[in-house]
Amino acid sequence: MDLRKLKKLIDLVEESSITELEINDAEEKVRIVKNGGAMAHHAYAMSLAGPAPMTAAGPGPATASLPAEPDVPEGDVVKAPMVGTFYRASSPSAAPFVEVGSVVKAGETLCIIEAMKLLNEIDAERAGTVLAILVENGEPVEYGEPLLIIG
Repeated sequence: MDLRKLKKLIDLVEESSITELEINDAEEKVRIVKNGGAMAHHAYAMSLAGPAPMTAAGPGPATASLPAEPDVPEGDVVKAPMVGTFYRASSPSAAPFVEVGSVVKAGETLCIIEAMKLLNEIDAERAGTVLAILVENGEPVEYGEPLLIIG
């Protein structure tokens, strides 16, 4: 399933009063469960070789703003669309995609999140300047966790 579609489904559950959503089609099965303030989603992709489970747990409903931290600048927050490992460059010997102060265009790669041996490029949704990088290279990230701030 396309990660954008999965994120839209998770957002739908977060914003609504439903507590569980399950979608089955010929090749994929997605189940999203919200328990009180906590939310977990489970996605299973089916192939001819058999099931390949992919599980991720995320925080409760997303908030519109970050907790007040004195060193976090104001701007658009780029959040992790999945659980995985955050990387600033395409390989250990490569230069980082962006640095603090880098000017980025919409669609430009900001970082990579590795999930289940797949490298997923995270692109800028809008143009701007990178004001802060909130995660260290090689650190694990959760769904919805702030990664960068673009102003």
